[in-house]
Amino acid sequence: MPRRQALKNTFRERLVYRRRILVSVLIVMIMTGILVARYTQLQIVDYQVYITQSDRNRIQLLPIAPKRGLIFDRNGVLLAENIPSYTLTVVKERVPDMEETLAGLSKLVELDEDDIEDFRNRRGRPYQAIPLKFRLSEHEIAVVSVNRHRFPGVEIDAQLVRHYPFGDLFAHMLGYVGRINAQEQQEIDPVNYSGTHYIGKIGLEQYYEDILHGTVGYQNVETNAHGRILRVLERHDPLPGGDIHLHVDAEVQRIAAKAMEGRRGAVVAIDPRDGGVVAMVSAPSYDANLFVNGISSKDYSALRSDLDLPLYNRALQGQYPPASTIKPIWGLAGLYYGAVTPSTTYYDPGYFSLPNDSRRYRDWKRGGHGTRVDLEQAVQESCDVYFYELAHKLGIDKLHDFGVRFGLGDVTGIDNTNERAGLLPSREWKQRSRGVHWYPGETINVGIGQGFTLATPLQLAVMTTVLASRGELRAPRLLASVGEETISAPLLGKIEDMPGAHWKSVIKAMESVVHGSRGTARGLTKNLPYRLAGKTGTAQVVGIAAGERYDSEALELRKRDHALFIAFAPAEDPKLAVAVVIENGEHGGSVAGPVARRVLDAYLLGDDAPDYMAEQPRVSDE
Repeated sequence: MPRRQALKNTFRERLVYRRRILVSVLIVMIMTGILVARYTQLQIVDYQVYITQSDRNRIQLLPIAPKRGLIFDRNGVLLAENIPSYTLTVVKERVPDMEETLAGLSKLVELDEDDIEDFRNRRGRPYQAIPLKFRLSEHEIAVVSVNRHRFPGVEIDAQLVRHYPFGDLFAHMLGYVGRINAQEQQEIDPVNYSGTHYIGKIGLEQYYEDILHGTVGYQNVETNAHGRILRVLERHDPLPGGDIHLHVDAEVQRIAAKAMEGRRGAVVAIDPRDGGVVAMVSAPSYDANLFVNGISSKDYSALRSDLDLPLYNRALQGQYPPASTIKPIWGLAGLYYGAVTPSTTYYDPGYFSLPNDSRRYRDWKRGGHGTRVDLEQAVQESCDVYFYELAHKLGIDKLHDFGVRFGLGDVTGIDNTNERAGLLPSREWKQRSRGVHWYPGETINVGIGQGFTLATPLQLAVMTTVLASRGELRAPRLLASVGEETISAPLLGKIEDMPGAHWKSVIKAMESVVHGSRGTARGLTKNLPYRLAGKTGTAQVVGIAAGERYDSEALELRKRDHALFIAFAPAEDPKLAVAVVIENGEHGGSVAGPVARRVLDAYLLGDDAPDYMAEQPRVSDE
C-alpha cells in the first residue's frame, strides 16, 4: 500500500509539472507576441511619429535675432548703436525643477523680484531660451559658467543691445527700446520677433520700428541630452535692420541743449528749404539707456516725481500760448484780407476798448507806443494795441482760417510719436467743446496770441518755416535717408495767392525786431554777421486782473511768464528757422532770443561763430 501511494504521487507530480510547463510556455508566447506587436507598432506603424519626436529632442530650430539698424546724424555721427551684452537665459522645457533652479541661480547672480516676475510672465515658443537676467557682469559670467553643469537648460547668451552714446541729449527725439512686454507680445509678429527681446517703445525707435528691426534668421542645431549645442546643421542668416540717417546735426543739438543752461523749455530748429529738423531739444531730459534693460523702480520713481518733468517731451507735447510770436502772422492776414496796408496806423494810448465796452485791454508798455503805429513799428516794438485793433477788424473766423495755413491748430505730421495738436480757437470749437458762443473780447486775446490759443514749440518752428519760405507748409522730418534712399518731407500746402510785397513787408518788420533801434530783440546784434528776422513773445502763465500790472517779484517762479522767440536766417535767403520756449523765462528778447542766436550761429557759421555771450542786457518786457 505504501508503494502504490508512492507511485501514484510520482505520476501526479509529473502531471502537475507538465501543466506548469505548458502554462509557462503559453505565458512566454503571449508576452513574446505582445512584445513583437509593440515592436512592430513602434518600429513600423508609428515609425514616422517617433522618429520626428526623436529628431525634435536631438535637432532644434533656433531663431537668430537680427542686428538692429543704427541711427546717424546728418554728418555720420552715431546716435544709437548696438553693443555686446550677455544675458542669462533658461529653456523652461529642460529644467527639471524650476523653483530649485531659480533658488540656486539666485545664490550665484543678483536676481531681484522684478527679474523673476518678468521671467515667469514671458512666453516663448517651445524650447526657446527665455531671458532671466540682462547685462551680466564679468564676475557673474564666470560664476555661472563654472556652475553651469548643475543647471540643465540654463545658458549664457551673447547678444547685441541698444546703447545711446549721448545719453540724455537725444532721448526725447530718438526715444528708446525696451523689453517686449505682455501686451506687445500679443501685437507683434511672433515669427519675426523670435529670439528678440527688445522693441522700440517711443520716439524714432518706435516710429521706424519696421525699418530698424530687420528680419529674423534661423539655424538647425544638434543638441545633447542637456540641451547643449553639438553642431550647426543648417543656418539662414538674419537680415539686419536698415540704418537711418537724420537731418539732425549733433553739434547744433549739443549747443542748443547747452544754451538752455539748465532751464525748462524747448528748442526746435528746421531747415525751411526741405523741412528737415536740424535740432529738437526738450529740457530737462533723461538718460535713455536707463530704459533699455528695464529701469529700476527707484530710478523710474525719481523721474516721475521730478517737478521739472524730465520725461515730458516739451518740444512735441508742451502747449504754450504763442503770445506775440504770432503777430507777424496776423499782420500778414491783415494785408491779405485788405484790413490794413503797410502804412496804416493806429493810435496807441496804452490800451484798447471795444465799442460800447468800458473794459480796457492793456498794452505791455505803460503809456503805449505813440500816435502813429504802423505795421513795421507794431511788429518791431510788439505793440499790443495795434493787434487788438487788427484782430477786432478781422474777426475770429478770418484769424482762424488764416492761421491754419501756417500749421496752427493741428499736428504737424512729424515722424515721431505722441505729438499734440495745440489749439487755434474758432466759434465752432468753442460751441462744441464749451457749449457757449464766442465773445468779441476773446478775439482780442487771440490777436496777441493769448486766450485759448496754444501751440507746441514744434508748431511755432513750422509756422516760422512758412514765413521763411514765403508760404510753403511742410511736414517736418527727422529722417533724411534709409541706406541710399533719400526721404523728402511732404509739402502739405502752399500760400500762392499772397502778393510778394506782403511777404516783404512782414519779413522786413521781423528784421527790425533785431536790427531796428527800438526792436525788442536788438540786443542780439552783437557780432552778428548776417541779417536775422525774428519775433519775441511773452506768454502769460497766470491771468492778471483788470487794472493790475504784471509784477514778477510778487509771483513764485513757476507762475511767471514764459519767454518765446522765433527767428530765421539769413533773412534774404533763409537756411534755418528756430523756435525757443523758456518756461518762466519772462523775457523773449533777452532770455529766449540768445538761445536762438547760438543755434543759428552754430548752424550757419560753424567754427567761425563769434564769441557771443548769452548774458544780454534786457531791452524790453517782450
